Amino acid sequence: MPHDRVRFPGRLFTVNLGSKLLAMVVCQIMLLLAAFVSARGAESVPWQARPAPLLTRWATEVNPTNVHPEYPRPQLVRSDWLNLNGLWDYAIAPSSSSAPASYEGQILVPFPVESALSGVMRRLEETNTVWYRRSFAIPSAWRGQRVRLHFGAVDWRTRVLVNGQAVGQHQGGYDRFSFDITERLRWDGKDEIVVAVTDPTEGGQPRGKQSRKPEGIFYTSNSGIWQTVWLEPVPATCIDELRSTPDLDTGELRLRVGVNSLADGLRVEAVAFAEGREVGRVSGMANQELTLPLKDVKPWTPEAPFLYDLTVRLTEAGREIDRVTSYFGMRKISLGKDEDGVTRILLNNQPIFQIGTLDQGFWPDGIYTAPTDAALRYDIEITRQLGFNLIRKHVKVEPARWYYWCDKLGLLVWQDMPSGDNATPESQRGFETELLQMVRELHNHPSIVTWVLFNEGWGQYETERLTQMLKSADASRLVNNASGWTDMRVGDLIDVHSYPGPDSPDPETRRASVLGEFGGLGLSITGHVWSANFWGYRMMADPKELNERYARLLKQVWSLHDLRGLSAAVYTQTTDVETECNGVLTYDRVVLKLDATVALAANRGDQRGPRMKVILPDAQLGRSLWRYTTAPPGEEWFKPAFDVSLWKEGTSGFGTGITPGARVNTLWETSDIWMRREFNLTAEDIAGLKLRVYHDEDAEIYLNGVLALQLKGFFTDYREFEITPEAARTLRPGSNTIAVHCHQTGGGQFIDVGVLSPRKDGTGEGN
Repeated sequence: MPHDRVRFPGRLFTVNLGSKLLAMVVCQIMLLLAAFVSARGAESVPWQARPAPLLTRWATEVNPTNVHPEYPRPQLVRSDWLNLNGLWDYAIAPSSSSAPASYEGQILVPFPVESALSGVMRRLEETNTVWYRRSFAIPSAWRGQRVRLHFGAVDWRTRVLVNGQAVGQHQGGYDRFSFDITERLRWDGKDEIVVAVTDPTEGGQPRGKQSRKPEGIFYTSNSGIWQTVWLEPVPATCIDELRSTPDLDTGELRLRVGVNSLADGLRVEAVAFAEGREVGRVSGMANQELTLPLKDVKPWTPEAPFLYDLTVRLTEAGREIDRVTSYFGMRKISLGKDEDGVTRILLNNQPIFQIGTLDQGFWPDGIYTAPTDAALRYDIEITRQLGFNLIRKHVKVEPARWYYWCDKLGLLVWQDMPSGDNATPESQRGFETELLQMVRELHNHPSIVTWVLFNEGWGQYETERLTQMLKSADASRLVNNASGWTDMRVGDLIDVHSYPGPDSPDPETRRASVLGEFGGLGLSITGHVWSANFWGYRMMADPKELNERYARLLKQVWSLHDLRGLSAAVYTQTTDVETECNGVLTYDRVVLKLDATVALAANRGDQRGPRMKVILPDAQLGRSLWRYTTAPPGEEWFKPAFDVSLWKEGTSGFGTGITPGARVNTLWETSDIWMRREFNLTAEDIAGLKLRVYHDEDAEIYLNGVLALQLKGFFTDYREFEITPEAARTLRPGSNTIAVHCHQTGGGQFIDVGVLSPRKDGTGEGN
């Protein structure tokens, strides 16, 4: 029976999925114990997590004195900084009013107002403002330097005051921003920050899956401060930005060191290290692109995610005035042809089949904000352990440390732009501003290989222009113009969605074919659901059915890779989210619903068997023209000599649109259908011939007049079948006849048949 590993601080439990109640009880006991210990140690702290339908096990580690203590910007690191996460005063007031005279209570930053871990758990109305206030003391050692106030992300419109004086404003829910507050400081140990945030959520701005009325595929809204707030001392002239782009073909790193001054005489020196050993060095002018050559380049891959360390110095007249550290990975993402001439996604100039999960990035206790850095890492670790090499980060941008863990642990990332309505010129300007800021901020992460511009037509507009804008902003990555729905035939990928699927777009010469979403196999686990109103795209009865169905889906995915040219497939999804229970993990991350052994084997394609080529394509692998009739044709209808010249012509598959996963190209809604056509074989094709069939319901298939396969009932997907020895003996080089009869009694109906043969010489498809 499958098992799940359940982690608590300092412990590793193994929970039998047949004992879900035990898992729930253990988790709740641990949460209560941690809350008790925390309360005993900090009885005077006026904060506690609010009751949520579910909590993760990391919720027990959250306390006001140690909330997200990690350095928040791992690709531009300085040694001095001050974390302002923790308890702030808060008040929620009408937006028409001024700063409150008194505050309602305390909120735990950086958790959004609506979250349980914030201690507030209230929806911010579009007519209200949430006010934050806290005091802080600047270290005396910072005197003589400039002091910057950084916000990882605040959703959505932000005003900031220091000691009662305005220091700046920002609009946008996903990008970082900062202000120089040096001139506003008193340096008396009682400096004060006030932050005012408004968030209409559904007012047109990029918001992804957030909703004021969460249901279905939309979830609880996220407002206010939701990433780390921190202070940093910098010299008056300092390094503002690093932009690093690997060039694997030349073994060089293209590096631009952005400095907040254009003064003459500013120079930079960058030194690259591999496991502590210097492997490259370059110096030159600031604010210009430099080329850093590397010795013995080690490529970054999901299997071996090698990262180089980087030290950058800024000098003036030979004197060092600033220093930062960073890291980079040497990898290349591109398109190219495989051995059969099919356009594929290439990683480091080699075809790679990307199999991943759709990752929403929501948490039951923190909404957009993971309870801890360890929680962020866990989702990535479990994804890798299940054999996935890809995450599609779905209409959300994560904190920098999430991408750091993908870089370090080895996971490819498709990064979606968070969707909005984009219905007005103002909202479109906001969308484009946040789009370019996202690309700029995340540029240095080697894990990110694709930008996804639009999801399923949500807010889609001017796709051709925006795709070109993305390619101009970052030519080092692929661009997916629209994942699912409205493809405008631009960018690097052609993407379809299919539930449960799988499916694949028709291959193209200049774009790779990908399956941006599929699966959605739902399973509810008692004690680990958000509410009684859970749902899934296809509900499974138990873990056994889920694992069996998942293995079949992935076998088909690999068939589409081999036979149709599919380059990537994204399964829905990493975790359950609120009422949606399609996750491989429950929303609280306690129960792993997929058996790790099954998932690993399926994702690696261990069940593929010999590679096949297409002799006669079915509707999923192409299209074939058949003769057909729905009137009884006579007893010898399946014999090669039978005259079918008066039968109708139709393109496979045959059926009705209500049949799940069926590609219906010819309508068939009677009780019976008879189909005939010829196909050609070479002498090498004959041995090992298989039929690929999707039938609903009973089907019988003849080859050259001899029964080759008989099927009862129905399947809801394509499966491969051996043919009878008697039928195999009739096969011959040249023309052969295939005849099919399908009988339907009720519900959905569909019949589609293809012919496959083992590959022997590396050639592509047959006729």
